[in-house]
Amino acid sequence: MTIPQMTRSLVLEHRVQTPDGAGGYTSDWQALGRIWAAIKPGVGRETAQLSRVPYQIILRAAPHGAPSRPVPGQRFRQGLRLFTIAAVTEADAKGLYLTCTALEEVAT
Repeated sequence: MTIPQMTRSLVLEHRVQTPDGAGGYTSDWQALGRIWAAIKPGVGRETAQLSRVPYQIILRAAPHGAPSRPVPGQRFRQGLRLFTIAAVTEADAKGLYLTCTALEEVAT
């Protein structure tokens, strides 16, 4: 594997639920930290009013259980762009990098 050019600054976020006072919950996103990554777009597709593009986001590895290691259900933010993480796997045999499969959804 060649060394990825991690030139994109992303914010890793996770969902936080808080009681709404009426027996339910409200959801919000909380930043866990900033990471540098390489982003490789896949082939997108468009439905009635939504465009979905898969991405491979490559970043430096973090140990299992560390708050800086992404998990499915979290997301990356780059300004107004949001990338929902679907899967996380090691990108190389030495475990130096992670590949996150993520989806960006944009209203059309």
